[in-house]
Amino acid sequence: MLEDIIKEREKKRDNLKKAGYDVYPSTSKRDYRIGDAARRFLFLSLMQKTLTISGRIMGMRAQGGVMFLDLKDNSGKIQAVLNKKRSENFDILKENLDIGDFVSVTGSLFKTKKGEKSVNVETLTPLVKSLRPLPSGWHGLKDVEERYRKRYLDILINQRVQDSLINRSKIVRKLRESLEREDFLEVETPILQPIPGGATARPFKTHHNSLDADFYLRIAPELYLKRLLVGGLEKVFEIGKSFRNEGMDRDHNPEFTTLELYWAYQDYRGLIKFIEGVLKNIWREFKGGEWKWETTTFSDLIQKHTGKNWEEFGAEKLEEVYKKEIRLAGKIRKTTLVTDYPAMIMPLAKFKKDNEKLTESFQLIAGSEDTGAPGGPEIIKGFSEMNDPEKQRKQMEEQEQLFRSGNEEASRLDEDFLESLEYGMPPAAGLGIGIDRLTAILTGTHSIKEIIAFPTLKPKKEE
Repeated sequence: MLEDIIKEREKKRDNLKKAGYDVYPSTSKRDYRIGDAARRFLFLSLMQKTLTISGRIMGMRAQGGVMFLDLKDNSGKIQAVLNKKRSENFDILKENLDIGDFVSVTGSLFKTKKGEKSVNVETLTPLVKSLRPLPSGWHGLKDVEERYRKRYLDILINQRVQDSLINRSKIVRKLRESLEREDFLEVETPILQPIPGGATARPFKTHHNSLDADFYLRIAPELYLKRLLVGGLEKVFEIGKSFRNEGMDRDHNPEFTTLELYWAYQDYRGLIKFIEGVLKNIWREFKGGEWKWETTTFSDLIQKHTGKNWEEFGAEKLEEVYKKEIRLAGKIRKTTLVTDYPAMIMPLAKFKKDNEKLTESFQLIAGSEDTGAPGGPEIIKGFSEMNDPEKQRKQMEEQEQLFRSGNEEASRLDEDFLESLEYGMPPAAGLGIGIDRLTAILTGTHSIKEIIAFPTLKPKKEE
């Protein structure tokens, strides 16, 4: 029983305290991370240099007067060997250490007869006494949500999950570096907004008690970033959370991370060229080879897969055909850059000069061959920004009417934003990148939940 195991470990903790050990010290010594010591193993072992490393015990076994510990930290693993003739307090440690405990060991590096890199321990210092046992058979769990609920254990035991989170951070860093090289300025905009805008999505609503006013968690930072263009900044980007009160699946989580950028005096064609170079460089680094895209227009895509002109569908039917019949059915097999979306789908984009029913817009849709599943999600959405205040007002009024007719995902009319456009916003192009989706594709992960550290879960019912 778990309760018995915890009680037994509590006794071991008390035994270590009686032996003079502080089992939860505030400071600890570490000369090298385990991975760094392993990389410099030849030099350190030849020099017989005494060093201290720290880590969590992930395995332990004893043979007479010798005890073997498998230690792990974020950089790697190494074996620690305690010999009764050499190690201090050998018997006390042998009887009271457990898998899961954190320890610090001091000694010299050597190889065992089997050739395993090891530390010949002189002293071992407990750093943390683990009171609960690490789970066994974690990789075989059929209840995937149990992994997500105890994510800290999932990260500890499942190296693939840990690697995905590390790679996510590297991908974000590469994106940030690419933008900073182009003199983009990183900014922050409000997450609590009086009017949810910048996308078509159902928002989360909250109430500010002191102001006695309703606010919404942002569904996108777009309209505030455009205000910065009005204010005179020319290249801005933000990496942060947005929130949408929608369903959850392999491509959707209620809170998610995006990169949005806006570039004054640029149009959607120039932005496509720029972001294509950025993403393909990252692809080469993480997956190798070239990330090949197909290119088509929205009109041709609908015609190819339905045999009809897109104008034969109403707005809601067109969305359904596009997202369900074409994408969810896996008809987009190769990653595809789709351009020139209808204005009814892209209400914040600039109209095409030759056809105001279409917009200067694009989306990069992940193909099923890259995701390993049908219905690849959109990774990027971008367009030349609408900066004509009268045309933008008309678009927003149409969306507001849809909202008042019961469509909770329709974009809202924002008078403050429209007023800012009347002061003048320079010609510009902007885009948003779904960081979670991009990371999933670059790491070969089947679901964004795998690369979100703590995905949203249904509350667990109390038994």
